[in-house]
Amino acid sequence: FFLSRITYCHLPFQSKWLYVGTERGNTHIVNIESFILSGYVIMWNKAIELSTKTHPGPVVHLSDSPRDEGKLLIGYENGTVVFWDLRSKRADLRAYYDEAIHSVAWHHEGKQFMCSHSDGSLTLWNLKSPNRPFQTTIPHGKIQRDGKKPESCKPILKVEYKTCKNSEPFVIFSGGLSYDKACRRPSLTIMHGKAITVLEMDHPIVDFLTLCETPYPNEFQEPYAVVVLLEKDLIVVDLTQSNFPIFENPYPIDIHESPVTCTEYFADCPPDLIPVLYSVGAKHKKQGYSNKEWPISGGAWNLGAQTYPEIIITGHADGSVKFWDASAITLQMLYKLKTSKVFEKQKLGEGKGTAEIVEEDPFAVQMMYWCPESRIFCVAGVSAYVVVYRFSKHEVNTEIASLEVRLQYEVEDIITPEPEIIPPFPDASSQLPSLKSLSGSTNTVACEGTMKDSIPCLSVKTRPLRMPPGYQADLVIQLVWVDGEPPQQITSLAVNSAYGLVAFGNCNGLAVVDFMQKTVLLSMGTLDLYGSSDPYQRQPRSPRKSRQFAADNFCMRGLSNFYPDLTKRIRTSYQSLTELSDSPVSLELERCKSPTSVKGSRKLSLPTDLKTDLENRENSFSRSRSSSVSSIDRDSKEAITALYFMESFARKNDSAVSPCLWVGTGLGMVLILSLNLPASDDLRQSEPVMVSPSGTVLTLKGAVLTFACLDCMGTLTHPPYEVWRDPHSADDGEKTRKRKLVMHSPSSSQDMGDHQFAVICSEKQAKVFSLPSQTCLYVHNITETSFLLRADVVTLCNSVCLACFCANGHIMTLSLPSLRPLLDINYLPVTDMRIARTFCFTNEGQALYLSSPTEIQRLTYSQEMCDNLQDMLGDLFTPVETPEAQNRGFLKGLFGGSGQAFDREELFGEATAGKASRSLAQHIPGSGGIEGVRGAAGGVIGDLTRARIALDERGQKLGELDERTASMMASAEAFSKHAHEVMLKYKDKKWYQF
Repeated sequence: FFLSRITYCHLPFQSKWLYVGTERGNTHIVNIESFILSGYVIMWNKAIELSTKTHPGPVVHLSDSPRDEGKLLIGYENGTVVFWDLRSKRADLRAYYDEAIHSVAWHHEGKQFMCSHSDGSLTLWNLKSPNRPFQTTIPHGKIQRDGKKPESCKPILKVEYKTCKNSEPFVIFSGGLSYDKACRRPSLTIMHGKAITVLEMDHPIVDFLTLCETPYPNEFQEPYAVVVLLEKDLIVVDLTQSNFPIFENPYPIDIHESPVTCTEYFADCPPDLIPVLYSVGAKHKKQGYSNKEWPISGGAWNLGAQTYPEIIITGHADGSVKFWDASAITLQMLYKLKTSKVFEKQKLGEGKGTAEIVEEDPFAVQMMYWCPESRIFCVAGVSAYVVVYRFSKHEVNTEIASLEVRLQYEVEDIITPEPEIIPPFPDASSQLPSLKSLSGSTNTVACEGTMKDSIPCLSVKTRPLRMPPGYQADLVIQLVWVDGEPPQQITSLAVNSAYGLVAFGNCNGLAVVDFMQKTVLLSMGTLDLYGSSDPYQRQPRSPRKSRQFAADNFCMRGLSNFYPDLTKRIRTSYQSLTELSDSPVSLELERCKSPTSVKGSRKLSLPTDLKTDLENRENSFSRSRSSSVSSIDRDSKEAITALYFMESFARKNDSAVSPCLWVGTGLGMVLILSLNLPASDDLRQSEPVMVSPSGTVLTLKGAVLTFACLDCMGTLTHPPYEVWRDPHSADDGEKTRKRKLVMHSPSSSQDMGDHQFAVICSEKQAKVFSLPSQTCLYVHNITETSFLLRADVVTLCNSVCLACFCANGHIMTLSLPSLRPLLDINYLPVTDMRIARTFCFTNEGQALYLSSPTEIQRLTYSQEMCDNLQDMLGDLFTPVETPEAQNRGFLKGLFGGSGQAFDREELFGEATAGKASRSLAQHIPGSGGIEGVRGAAGGVIGDLTRARIALDERGQKLGELDERTASMMASAEAFSKHAHEVMLKYKDKKWYQF
């Protein structure tokens, strides 16, 4: 509609004619099959009394009478209600009220209707006496003592009036609460007889609809449920039970219950995982739901040919982690884990200095690592901690083991480690530390001028905890303050169940922890990992003049050294870093900092000057190790950006594979650490594990993103893992049973030559090295002008490829090990930091990201899946037989309303009503469903589709031009006529007679 905004629509049951009310007060009629506007219009000035001098306002309600489809009830905002006879084109009756109307509802007999008003009142009207309402109530208004009218309340935005055969009618409305309860949440009120029930909602109500046993408006409605659409949820209330419980929702409406901060996607995972997770998740479900099945049955899923299970894991700002079943195209929540439960709750107002760094979301999940085979799950939080979880089907009461790790980066403080690695910092814990001395001091040491040292950001619970079946915390590792410096956030994380090790790093250094023996094996600065292999001379940094910590500068401590060219532009606190406002925040800064996303109202729009940020990102690469030494002197910090446990060749002269940890840094360096594990499983719990740098250093351009290993045949070699067994099984025999490890070693039949390919991908390039010779076989510069946000080695059609997502929006795949480009598609530019933070690839040619705070977008780059997409798409609607209408009986038919049938086609069709003015509304042609979309996607059909749309638009424009020409001709004729009349008038007059 060109001239007016649509304010209300009504489609009668089994009709194709849609009534459309507009802001100007007019009512139009549209054929929804052809989308042709009827020439029948109910103008506001015809509907109201001629004596009325004011405009009645927008149309707020349209409905046909249950007794007679030829009568239309029109509600106007100013309080006017008109009962319009469609056949005779005149108003049968008019009703006026001095309060604005928000909605109208019919009684099923068609003799009464109810209006809701802006003062929180409900009025009931009878068609026989329209002069005044025969009943007025303010349901939530307080009754005045002196007998005056009850005080007005908030507006009742919508009301529904539903009748029952064997009980009192239901009156259901939203809003209408008293003004004196300003903090009350949005509510839905159900009035049944004299009982009034108020249901408070978590989010604002958008709309609600009552579900009834019959679709016919002239029968007893018999309501059984109310569907309530909230801004962030959809709930259904059971009306058949007196306490009005809600139905358990089978759909994942609440994916954004807390903002999503990170995602992981696993396709083709072990098939037993989904039932296992569902069984432990079902035990956690809330009580108090309706015992009936979900009443809405819409379309149907088509599972298609896909048979493998898929799981999506989302980490959230409140510390929760959700596991979702994403098999086929459904999404079902399986299990929810609350990682914040291992920590003491922070008291408001305490510990400003200690906890200020992440005061708003201290438990936000920053990184996740999951091994589906061993069911080990690891979470890195924004407050510089790592929690290792084990899966158990049994409930257990136990204390949580905790370790503290000291990672600092002062060149002059370094202790050179011996080959037998001991933690280089003597106060790094090697045994289970007691937190009793620290608990309580965590939040109280933060007084002015006090230097904090060896204190973690959060306090781990020291008392025994009841852990329900599912994921149970096995170990908490926290980075601590060092000489007044807060711990830097974790930038990389890896776990291996076969080795029993967890490794994590930040921009200060690397830590390796044995989670079986609960000991710290290694905690050292990045520089020390090189040992004598560092080919560049570093200048030691001078000590800072002041060690006092400024809370608002926390995040900049690490980032100012890692990205010095950006910090001049951004001097802000952690909190404003997480609120992506319009100030220019660059992509790499956002990725390095906490991924803690915004609260509901925060915007995650990318800064407008993306090009500037990309240029700045380019500048940061001038500090890679292939550049001048001076830049390294200027900036000696080097973050750990990628970690990978693998059976590999640590040195050039190795003849057999051994356990290794591959370490990638932000300056493109790759280091290999050797892991010396006890020979037998019996000694694993007692003998120490040795970690030592191998001296091997490989280089790439840009920060390292991912690692993978292929065997000599080019097949992906998976890291070894421990087969899952329940750690709390009641069977003693199972407890004493040996660990069952699955190793993926290369074939021993290769006596000569190299046995393994190492695939390493950085933000700029990918390289394939032959091991143990460490020869670079293939190199591919992926991008020169941009940088990669995500890279994963995935399996696709029984082969392996490297999938990359670039900041300029390109999705690329490279063959392995040859690194030949297979695909390069400009998919979407990174217009939103949320995309950059949540994008991830998985096997079988699939990927996902959060396209909005509430939606997961899945995509595929597999031709096989594209071909099967039609089979996977479900049906939006399932055909349902129309129930038979009740037999009204002879007397009701005779006295109960209009006897003649109402033919809308005859009344609204072009033959009777004529054509509507073209200047009133424009018909925008649709794409014709899925087939139209596929046709428009490419090829000749797409060109024809576009040409047809262009022709439609051209025809529309020609029609408008034709109308304008006719209008101009009419005005020209009128002008000519007036001019001729003037000429005749003054033709015989002299000049002095004028």
